[in-house]
Amino acid sequence: MTEPLTQRVRTTAQPSWRALGLVSLVAAVVLAADQLSKALVFATLGPNSNGGAIELVPGLLWLLYVENTGAAFGLLQGRNPVLALVALVIVLVLALWFRALAATTAWGALALGLQIGGALGNVVDRLRHGFVIDFIDVPYWPTFNLADSAITVGVAILLLVLVRADDRRAGPEKPPH
Repeated sequence: MTEPLTQRVRTTAQPSWRALGLVSLVAAVVLAADQLSKALVFATLGPNSNGGAIELVPGLLWLLYVENTGAAFGLLQGRNPVLALVALVIVLVLALWFRALAATTAWGALALGLQIGGALGNVVDRLRHGFVIDFIDVPYWPTFNLADSAITVGVAILLLVLVRADDRRAGPEKPPH
């Protein structure tokens, strides 16, 4: 068994309606929460408001309105159509590549749903506004949003699921002689 785990998982399990339902539910909840939070930020802190920044935790956490025309960390500024297309392709690849993983574990379904919902949340912004609304600001880190958080948490869960599956496949370690 030297083939990668993702290859084995893809070929050994087919997604059930239950797994697809969980992925879809998580993605829909993430998308709705992301869009609602961005609408509230746009209305209260956006360009047509008397907004500014709201300090939630002094010196640590602020809410502010930022129009991000680039990718993560401000890369590729002004490349909105390309970034929207890339995000849609990534969603499709994620859905196809890890669909069987989602069928084998609820954690895999959760990870996939978080990533798809987050990616779609930012795609909706790009198509609707021509930029992504970011609003969560912490020191020493670029401003981000709920969709970015969902993607990050989804990737972390996916990595843990894959590592755990590899550990189970490898079995117990043999003590040195």
